Order: sequence, then C-alpha cells, then structure tokens
Amino acid sequence: MGRCTPMQMRMRRPHQLSAETAGHGAKRCRDPEQKDNGACAPARQRKRESSAQPQRGQRPGGQQQPSLCHQGGEGECNKVKSEMYLLLSKVIKCKAAIAWEAGNPFSIEEVEVAPPKEHEIRVKIVATGVCRTDAHAVSLSFKEGLFPVILGHEGAGIVESTGPGVTTFKPGDKVIPLYVPQCGQCKFCLNPKTNLCEKISKIKTPISDQDLMPDGTSRFTCKGKQIYHFMGTSTFSEYTVVAETSLVKIDAAAPLDKVCLMGCGFSTGYGSALNTAKVEPGSTCAVFGLGGVGLSAVIGCKAAGASRIFAIDINNNKFSLAKQLGATDCLNPQDFKKPIQEVITEMSNGGVDFAIECVGNVAVMKAALECIMVGWGTCTIVGVAPGGQSIPVSPMQLIMGKKINATFFGGWKSVDSIPKLVSDYMGKKFNLDALVTYTLPFDKINDAFDLMSEGKSIRTVLVF
Repeated sequence: MGRCTPMQMRMRRPHQLSAETAGHGAKRCRDPEQKDNGACAPARQRKRESSAQPQRGQRPGGQQQPSLCHQGGEGECNKVKSEMYLLLSKVIKCKAAIAWEAGNPFSIEEVEVAPPKEHEIRVKIVATGVCRTDAHAVSLSFKEGLFPVILGHEGAGIVESTGPGVTTFKPGDKVIPLYVPQCGQCKFCLNPKTNLCEKISKIKTPISDQDLMPDGTSRFTCKGKQIYHFMGTSTFSEYTVVAETSLVKIDAAAPLDKVCLMGCGFSTGYGSALNTAKVEPGSTCAVFGLGGVGLSAVIGCKAAGASRIFAIDINNNKFSLAKQLGATDCLNPQDFKKPIQEVITEMSNGGVDFAIECVGNVAVMKAALECIMVGWGTCTIVGVAPGGQSIPVSPMQLIMGKKINATFFGGWKSVDSIPKLVSDYMGKKFNLDALVTYTLPFDKINDAFDLMSEGKSIRTVLVF
C-alpha cells in the first residue's frame, strides 16, 4: 500500500487576491504615478462615484457597522474561524494497524485521519515502540477494551498541522505524544507531589478511558466506521491526532527511532527508581522483570548510586544485557528450590532496601514485598496486573516498617520532564540504544508482538 501525502493548501491573504476578485473584472493599476487612462480609469471613476455612498461595514452617516465578532460575541467568532480552518484542512488517508477485536492479530488498513480541531495537533509518526501494555489492551482478559481501536503509546514523530488556538507547536517540530497529559494549570499539575493532570484524574484506567478526543469524538475512520483512540496517543498509525496537552516538543537532533521509548518504557522504569522508590546511594535493590521497563529500572538504580542490584527474570538470555546496564547479581527463580524472595533475603543479609516489580503479576508483587528489609524497605509496583487482581498484603508487614507504593509514567511530569530526559540521552548519560533489540518496518507489527511474547526482544521499534 503506497504512502499518501497530504495536499498542501494555502489561504491567500487579502492583499494577494486577484484583480478580478477585488475589482470585479477591472485590472489593478500597478504604477502609482499612472494617470486616469487605460485600465485604471474605470476603477478610479468607480471610486469617485462611490465616495459618497456608505462603504461596506459602515452605516449611513459614517458609523462603523459591528463586525461578526461583535455581533455574535467572541465565541461565535471563534466558531467561524474553526469552521474556516476545517474547510481549508484536509483529511489524510494513511496506513494504520487496527485491532478489530480482542485476541486477534492486528490488521494493516488504510484509515482516514481528520484534521485537528481546536487545541489539537496532527502528528506524522516516524517510529513507535511495542509495549506489553498494548498486548494487555487486546488480551481476552482485559474486559474494559473498546474495539475497533488503534493502539500504540510509545511513539515519536513530526508535527504535520495544528488546529485553531495552538501556539506552542508548529509544523516540522519533533515531538513525543504523551499518555500522561500536563496542562500546567490545574491543581494536580501545580502540585509537586503528583504527575497526574486533572484531565485524567477521574478516569479508572488510562488504558481504556482515553479512547476519544476531549470533545468526545474520534479523528479516525476506516471503511465508514469510527475507530477508537488509545491512551490519547494511538501511535500505531502513520498519522495521529493528539490534544495540545498530550504532546511535547523535543530536541530537533534527537533520533526518533530511539527516543520514542521515552513515551513509555524507559521513562516509566527509569523514573520508578529515581522518583518513586527514591533509590539512595549505597543501597541494595532488586528489580523483578527484565523487559524494557525493568532494564530501565536497572539503569535508574545504577544512576542513583545503588551498590548492589539484583536482576530477576526467568529468561537467562536477558542477564548479559542486565549486567551491562548495571546489575550485579542475576537470578532465575527456576534455578532455586526456595522462593526467590527467601533467596534474595539471605543474599542481602535480611532483605534489600528497594524492590521494583516490573512484571504485572501479583505473585511476583508479593515476592517483591517480602524480599525488602523490615523497618525501612520500599517496594514499588510498576506492572499492571490483569483482570483487576489484588496484591496480598499483610497489615503486619506494614506495621513492621515495610512500605509499598506504585508509579505512573515513572512519576515524571510529562511536558516538563521529557525534553530533559531527551537531552540527558543526547548527552550520553544513559544507554537507551541498548534497549532496542529490533527495528522493523511497520507492516511487521504482528511479528514484533510475537518476538515480545516469546521473550526474544527487549523492545522492538516499528518505523514507517
């Protein structure tokens, strides 16, 4: 299927209107010194004849007639401007991966992407990572899923066009869509204790509840059907539309096929160690699950100065990279007769200071809580358990000083933090490239999910 390029449409300024439009057929006099002869004479004659008549926009007697904005108010004026913008904009037809129903492979389709409305931006996605959250959203165990839907939330691209009222972005900007918006004005954005924004403060889950644009409609259609958005981003489409508060501009020199991981996996894992667990210099840590998020947590523990980092996974093939990124001990629970929490407790002389769970399995969450030190140990939950399962926690564990918390997007205030993380990457403060196992054409999206489910990749990045 060939790639479709949007037609560029330009609105002509009033002074650029043709003489035929401005003068109803008369030619414009280009020489200000030219006398009243030739083509200019009729135009000048009309001007003299009409000088005594009320001009357009004037009442008899010279009073100015109220403009449309004054007649209908600013709201009416903005409405008219929005309608004019939509008339001058164009629907884009492009390639996207649609999940028509749970449990089935993605289908590559041609979709129609409507132009951005007020305070929206249309983005050409260049690269998008494949995350387990996407797989979770189409699994049969996830009952809140809406279909048909365009998934994807770990992307990076270039601004194609902006809707009315957008002032912080322009076409050509390199950007990362954000499933955690930041308006910068609500009580949540202004509070340093959270990275939530009021725009998502009341939703049950960001996985399914950001399924439409803020006005309650979709910008995607396929075969005459409305297609749902996903997490406010939908990066499994060559073009997507996002709210202005769900996008951030980044360094123009940043490689989009690497920094796309900032949209979810890296930011979540790295921030879980630095912002949520608050790993301390000289401390001991245990990271459960060595996918893209878990290995990013290992990087975070190392950056925070941890002296010993246990990396736990049932796939031994991940251990080499884990040690390269900072792990000191790699453990496979299947290699021990004892529960892994007991093994870690013995090896760490009573328990680790910090444990970070990046699997999304309640049994692993329980093990993470049980392997931390009594008195001050902190267990941070990153993974999302399927089917609304709960963590079995004994109140006595909390009474004895163990603490448990969880992270959302690594605790980062998205718009404020992502540009800084990209700058740190550009400054080689951490090795993001090591997390990308494969880079594949977008059409190979189902292969990418197979590689992930089979444990053969850390992150696969799809490029258009």
